Amino acid sequence: MEGLTVFADRHYTYEDYLKLDDRRDYEVVGGKLIVVPRPRPRHQKVIGRLYALLENYLRRERAGEVYPDVDVVLGEEVVSPDLVVISAERLFIVEEARINGAPDLVVEVLSPSTAKLDRKDKSRLYHRHGVREYWLVDPELRLVEVFVRGERDWNRYGVYDEEEVLSSPTLQRLEIKLQEIFEG
Repeated sequence: MEGLTVFADRHYTYEDYLKLDDRRDYEVVGGKLIVVPRPRPRHQKVIGRLYALLENYLRRERAGEVYPDVDVVLGEEVVSPDLVVISAERLFIVEEARINGAPDLVVEVLSPSTAKLDRKDKSRLYHRHGVREYWLVDPELRLVEVFVRGERDWNRYGVYDEEEVLSSPTLQRLEIKLQEIFEG
């Protein structure tokens, strides 16, 4: 994968991931160990704004919790999505050091080095493990694609640009004015 360091010399697992201690960020997807590059400031600004809006919504609705950049363990694989939402009735999957199971919503903010991984391999992983809703946020194009879990693959729920208000099929009454996310 372009821009990523990928180790595919053997099949890696979550147990292998736990043994790493060199201060780099890793994910294990499809048995491959992936060194994830540090995000850029614009990427982090978009995540921060989305986090604040989701946190306010979830507190107001008492609907669950949002977590940024946390380990999510899905079988033998481990990823650290930009944001995950766990519904109130499923908070039992939140453990001290990780989320053990599929979040209800996963948000990935695309960057040139990770876009292919987020669109293909991680998307398949999330679907296979039962994530209900998946957002791909593109800061360059100022677009958010919202997908809902279908029987065999993701179904596109909507594509929203900076002029529109995003709504979520999973998070009832959530409305995000995307201009607030992408401005500046």
